[in-house]
Amino acid sequence: MKKINLACIIEDDPTHVYITKRIITLSGLVESLLICPNGKDAFIKLKAIIENGKPLPELILLDLNMPVWDGWQFLDAFKTINTNQKLHIYILTSSNNDEDRQRAEAYNINSNYIVKPITLTKLKDVLTSISEF
Repeated sequence: MKKINLACIIEDDPTHVYITKRIITLSGLVESLLICPNGKDAFIKLKAIIENGKPLPELILLDLNMPVWDGWQFLDAFKTINTNQKLHIYILTSSNNDEDRQRAEAYNINSNYIVKPITLTKLKDVLTSISEF
């Protein structure tokens, strides 16, 4: 099983960042992490990565409810970026709302919807499925 070179966590809650980061580290399936506290920061950093000719993160874990730009604003902006790279965007949120799930599906991105808190087993399943691509 190959390792994921880069994963990105877009999350404003330091506790959730710590837990997710710890689980990713324990999995041993990710080489490096990019942490962004909101959607705008993530968009700016990811756009700079593309402009520098570097590959985007293979996995993006995206919270929906954040200050500055929420997850929806990030997705709206991110879909304007032209990239042929295969990305996996997983919405990792505390919202168990069916409307949010349907809205996420409408973005037509290669993604999934995970309700917090994420478990070691669930995150390992996500990382394993992505690393098998």
